[in-house]
Amino acid sequence: MLKRITVIGSAAFLLAFSGASLHAAVSAQEAQRLGNDLTPFGAQKRGNDQDVASGFGIPEWDGGFTEDMIPDEYRQPGQHHPDPFPEDEVLFVINNENKDEYADRLGDGVMAMMEAYPDTFEVPVYRSRRTASAPEWVYENTRDNATTATLLPTGVNNAFGGKPFPILHGTNEEKALQAIWNHILRWRGEYVVRRASEVAVRRNGSYSLVTSQQEVYFRYYDRDMDHDSLDNVIFYYLSFTLAPARLAGGAVLVHETLDQDKQPRQAWGYNAGTRRVQRSPDLSFDTPIAASDGLRTADDTDMYNGSPERYNWRLVHDEPVERFIPYNNYRLDNPEVEYDDVLQVGHVNPEHTRWENHRVWVVEGTLKEGERHVYQRRRFYIDEDSWQIAMADQYDRRGELWRVSLAFTKNYYEVPTHWTALDTFHDLRAGRYHVQQLSNEEPSNLDFSQAAPGPRYFTPHALRRRGR
Repeated sequence: MLKRITVIGSAAFLLAFSGASLHAAVSAQEAQRLGNDLTPFGAQKRGNDQDVASGFGIPEWDGGFTEDMIPDEYRQPGQHHPDPFPEDEVLFVINNENKDEYADRLGDGVMAMMEAYPDTFEVPVYRSRRTASAPEWVYENTRDNATTATLLPTGVNNAFGGKPFPILHGTNEEKALQAIWNHILRWRGEYVVRRASEVAVRRNGSYSLVTSQQEVYFRYYDRDMDHDSLDNVIFYYLSFTLAPARLAGGAVLVHETLDQDKQPRQAWGYNAGTRRVQRSPDLSFDTPIAASDGLRTADDTDMYNGSPERYNWRLVHDEPVERFIPYNNYRLDNPEVEYDDVLQVGHVNPEHTRWENHRVWVVEGTLKEGERHVYQRRRFYIDEDSWQIAMADQYDRRGELWRVSLAFTKNYYEVPTHWTALDTFHDLRAGRYHVQQLSNEEPSNLDFSQAAPGPRYFTPHALRRRGR
């Protein structure tokens, strides 16, 4: 449960933010809608009154995946998740030939993917299943945050352990920024360990795996904490490269902060060859990520991360709109499916993907005057049930669509949390793409069962010690 903190009330303190808006949180009466006509995360609980068997229907949210729905054999830590809907069939397929019939339900990036790969990229549409869910204590914290959380110029104040802004409010720009922070601060467990691979797939379909072990301690969701004791940290991230041999032993450590004006992101890298730990102050914004062969920027990771300060944000629509987005993609990390079958020329194999009709918030960021970034404009499609960015369209400085990112999500029902099974980043000009979180050929998937080791585990000194 969220521990109460002092709400900022000093006029002098507010003036210190140079006129930036700190819009008041919603009223207690408005927050009572959460769990009633709205889901605990603020989505519309009702469906859209269309037949789900048609592919256009959206059912009423009835709690998503809950613990009592999980068979005992599916509860093993780190196990690959069997598809809970093996009997579901493809209702129809959208491709380059018929895409105009569905243009009002497709993102611009998805349409562009069909044009770039007219013979191979397609969207198989299944019935919509609103599986997104979280533990009750996260819902309770979200209800508390609704009446206390406020925007800072480069962060969030008075929020902890749940979505900060389940009910968007204020100006259009404030609502858009709140939606971005809901994605950044979404529930993904408290501590997770993963061994997975990433690849940059070349134009001819060839690739080389880079395998690493990643550990994330989401301090923002540590139930022993509260807002005041977070020490401005959202999470600690540690990644050790395991293969190939020429990269093995290298490591990255990140301390992600809640208010990046108070303390910017801190990052370090460990070089196994020199056995030295060095600060990585440029691991943010549009810095290219080496393992992606330059196909992913630092803030492309997780569809979007880090400070949103370089963009002006707006909601493209005043309300969520219906779009076909990747959802319930259990087949993409099925251990019976080999990487060679998943990774095809230009994109992952559509045969193993699942798309559904869901309501999304469409948020657009335009680069501020005087700021620098390779993306002049970005458009995000944010699932209203989980606040996970499902799709991202990135535009270059000439205003042309350049890159498309897709998050193939699923529910890790043993937690439960709605997160990605696979993230893909497509460069439409280069005809190449990058994939993260490949785990089909690994002995395990994400392991949420281990106890968080605490902050001392995530220090530069520990990075050097573990890299030896």
